[in-house]
Amino acid sequence: MLIVFDSKTGNVKRFVSKLGRECVQITDGLTVDQPFILITFTTGVGQAPPTTLQFLENNGHLLQGVASSGNMNWGTRYGLAGDRIAEMYSVPLLMKFELSGTNKDVERFKQEVDNIVHTAIRLDSA
Repeated sequence: MLIVFDSKTGNVKRFVSKLGRECVQITDGLTVDQPFILITFTTGVGQAPPTTLQFLENNGHLLQGVASSGNMNWGTRYGLAGDRIAEMYSVPLLMKFELSGTNKDVERFKQEVDNIVHTAIRLDSA
């Protein structure tokens, strides 16, 4: 499954570089033609980045799940962009990870994506 990501400080970009999967960074005007998982960062006091929201305006119908990066120093607002996007698009929040994530976070994310892919395959063949 395609992974689409948005990165401001490089934390999310470092995370996706560890995945070994097809990943595309959000750029102005990017459109996709297949289902995807989104990884984004949290900005401000728990908001989703404007670049991510703009991308989702045109592509959100293909969104299958979301993960978000954050900093635990923000307490209850940690990774809140993921919660907000999951609610807006009625998709699962796969996980939150701090900064660029740990190796354990990378493995967990891969497993979450595999679960979505396998669920989709079962639904398609039913």
